[in-house]
Amino acid sequence: MLLLTFCKVELRDLKPKPLHLILLLFQLIVAPVSYWLLRGIDEIFAQAVMVCIICPTATSAAVITSKLGGSAASVSTYTFLINIGVAIMVPALFPLIEPHPGIGFWTSFSIILQRVFILLICPLITAWILRIIWPKAHQKLSSVPDLAFYLWAFALAIVTAQIITSFFDYSSGWKTATLIAVSTFGVCCLQFFLGKTLGSVYNDRISGGQSLGQKNTILGIWMAHTYLNPIAAIGPGFYVLWQNIVNSWQLWKKQR
Repeated sequence: MLLLTFCKVELRDLKPKPLHLILLLFQLIVAPVSYWLLRGIDEIFAQAVMVCIICPTATSAAVITSKLGGSAASVSTYTFLINIGVAIMVPALFPLIEPHPGIGFWTSFSIILQRVFILLICPLITAWILRIIWPKAHQKLSSVPDLAFYLWAFALAIVTAQIITSFFDYSSGWKTATLIAVSTFGVCCLQFFLGKTLGSVYNDRISGGQSLGQKNTILGIWMAHTYLNPIAAIGPGFYVLWQNIVNSWQLWKKQR
């Protein structure tokens, strides 16, 4: 999906903006603060909310942003920044919350950075190489309409199936699960709203909303399983359903 997006984006447009800095500070500061405020209610609930906030922007966010008429370059730039920020923040913060002997900072940092490299850097390098040495292939990929969107829909079906399977395997208290489901819906709507509101200030409303609201929930689930209480992974599990309801509503509204 990102390869197709980067083929349509000029590399010179991938540059940080003031909006990106504000969104970055929001995610990296509000996430631990929300955990500290909510842990008195329920530890797992607090961890789930924190993961849903700090979770980086999804690689598919650029696809939806393009469909909505926003700047794919702006979202792609922020996706780079927040993934690097999470790669530094998570290994330093999460072990303080849920200690796991044997998982050090550099080990965690390298694992997350490896995922970032495969998902983000490789498509960018490939698009750049194609643009230079095989322009016909580059032009062909750029001209295929909506292919990235259909890839996103296919990937969404797989992710949703995985999430539903994990719900059937869920064996902990449903009171906590209900609390997490309701709260993650609120967190999802709030992040889309704040992203759009902040983006409006910089004339980048759609990109701001997708950057802050559309999350790489698979990475969030992995982070919860690896560093926190595994039950907290149902937070980003619910979030993937909520964010795609919001995305579907936005696409329907745009089509009208």
